[in-house]
Amino acid sequence: MRFLIPLGLFLGLALMLGLGLDRDPRVLPSALIDRPAPEFVRPVLEAPDQRFSTTAMKGQVWMLNVWASWCEPCRQELPTLRQLAARDGVPLYGLNYKDRDEPALALLAGVGNPYRASAVDADGRVGMDFGVQGVPETFLIDAQGRVRFRHQGPVTAEVWRDKLMPAMKALQ
Repeated sequence: MRFLIPLGLFLGLALMLGLGLDRDPRVLPSALIDRPAPEFVRPVLEAPDQRFSTTAMKGQVWMLNVWASWCEPCRQELPTLRQLAARDGVPLYGLNYKDRDEPALALLAGVGNPYRASAVDADGRVGMDFGVQGVPETFLIDAQGRVRFRHQGPVTAEVWRDKLMPAMKALQ
């Protein structure tokens, strides 16, 4: 009888470990999926006198790409984003995360700006509201303002083709 309790604990731990090993450690779940996107109003990087607002985006399906000039994967994905968003007519907006305006503007001028507008999130509060774990991250937001998809890491042509565009088309 006294062996049943340790045996039960061992089997329970083994079961939990087995279930944990079945998950992809690169996939970080987002608590925002199927929930309203955090509302924010921020200055536009390219035109600081203008404001970008998530409320103004309601009624359309759009992508939000969180990026920074100090982020090497962000630098690498910008040309891909520019080409694919233009080709497919995707409303792609940026959130310049914990960055300074001058290097961000210089990067966009150097590699090409894929964004219709990029909001400034110098203090990182908007990124925190979105649960950003690290840049780049891309969110797909539906016409009701709900987050429907999240991709962590750089957007490649394959990610665009296999994940983002099918999700975008399903919402349109």
